[in-house]
Amino acid sequence: MAALSSNLLFIAFVLYLVATLLFGGAIKSERNSKWGFLAITTAIAGFLAQLGYFITRWIAAGHAPVSNLFEFTTFFGMALVGAFIFIYFIYKSNLLGLFTMPVALLVIAYASMFPREISPLIPALKSYWLHIHVTTAAIGEAILAVSFAAGLIYLLKVIDQSVSSKRTFWLETIMFSMVCVLGFIAVSIGFSSAGYEAKFNWVEKSRKEAVAVYHLPALVGPHEGELLTEGAFKPLVEMPAIINAKKLNTVIWSLFGGAILYGLLRLFLRKRISAALQPLVKSINLDLIDEVSYRSVLIGFPVFTLGALIFAMIWAQIAWTRFWGWDPKEVWALITWLFYAAFLHLRLSKGWHGEKSAWLAVIGFAIIMFNLVAVNLVIAGLHSYAGS
Repeated sequence: MAALSSNLLFIAFVLYLVATLLFGGAIKSERNSKWGFLAITTAIAGFLAQLGYFITRWIAAGHAPVSNLFEFTTFFGMALVGAFIFIYFIYKSNLLGLFTMPVALLVIAYASMFPREISPLIPALKSYWLHIHVTTAAIGEAILAVSFAAGLIYLLKVIDQSVSSKRTFWLETIMFSMVCVLGFIAVSIGFSSAGYEAKFNWVEKSRKEAVAVYHLPALVGPHEGELLTEGAFKPLVEMPAIINAKKLNTVIWSLFGGAILYGLLRLFLRKRISAALQPLVKSINLDLIDEVSYRSVLIGFPVFTLGALIFAMIWAQIAWTRFWGWDPKEVWALITWLFYAAFLHLRLSKGWHGEKSAWLAVIGFAIIMFNLVAVNLVIAGLHSYAGS
């Protein structure tokens, strides 16, 4: 069953890739509706394949497969595609597919770099609230992520790429961040193929001794760490116990790999990545894409509120006997909620439409990704099991 699950996930990834190419064809051949029909049909087929992955892994594991970073992130990617499919049938925007599907591909590829083994749940996770809280929160974030894709399209259309400005700088920073995900994938595959492994004895925050296994050279080492593997790279810096050094090391390598890949892309394109993408959005209806962004937040915000705050607090009371404890994950869930609440307030009360709204949608997704990547990978807390 586990093998079938992995095969279905791979099939879904391939179908999403094909759908992205077909959406590109639909943009190039706007008068030919067959491209758009083939693209959305392929995306639906990929979604069904990934749904099959989710169900078969659930059967194999005996619990909802959202208990670690690999499982949660793949579910987030599936929910993102599902949210896009739903919104596609309202607005029929092929361009939205061309920008949303690559985000889903990056999310799933990012997830695949983490351990995929099915492992038993720790006691705190043995609750039906696992699939209620986590899946609802992920679906809410996925719907909000569609607003990011729409906002990015809007910014690519309205920002003048012929001059350098703060707007072009920040837009290109978004592109660099996405390239860093590819950089992480490339670096992980490279060292995995070489069979790199380094083991450290280290002292946890609770002063217990533990063993950390690195699959990337340790630029930053664990707290009071002792390298056990002969010939392995010795850390340049030792981290305090509050920082998860192994996962911070992963983030550093992602930035390093992303910087190299970004430089190569700039040499090949001879222009900013955002400038290279701008011709794709030349015929977009700005009012339509602005509405897509706003409606995505309008739908995603209450779903996120339900899953990431209300259900989370109920489960926290059951598992840890308190509704709120200022754990890093809880804090960033609150920050995310406050940001999107401010988004809706500024949109409805202050008239922040168009470019201002698009920037807010992009910043909101950056907060979501910070919560997914940095908080899970770097900051130690009660949710640290999610980074394993």
